[in-house]
Amino acid sequence: MTPPAPVEVAPAGMSPPAPVEVAPSEVKQPTGDTDVRPDRPWKGIVWNDPINLMSYVTFVLQKLFGYSKEKATQLMLDVHYKGRAVVSDGPREKAEMDVFRLHEHGLWATMEHDS
Repeated sequence: MTPPAPVEVAPAGMSPPAPVEVAPSEVKQPTGDTDVRPDRPWKGIVWNDPINLMSYVTFVLQKLFGYSKEKATQLMLDVHYKGRAVVSDGPREKAEMDVFRLHEHGLWATMEHDS
């Protein structure tokens, strides 16, 4: 059995409130310098440092990103000789997680917008 619907009772000497009608509003297109384009991809970058061995950097890249030994070695050599290497890309949340995981393994890493 369904309970009866509640009845609005106005205080003594007052009439019940009138129902409120909401009129549809017109939605305007954004104006000004609002950027409505989808977010550009982000990239995770590993930087050269004087602490970690090249073999360790190769190991971490294989472990975290599933790169083959050859691919991880090439990225490690880019880090060593060029000072940095892009090791991941994707949405901001993924790049943030990748950089966090690289930091947990003692590597210097940052993220930036893909150009």
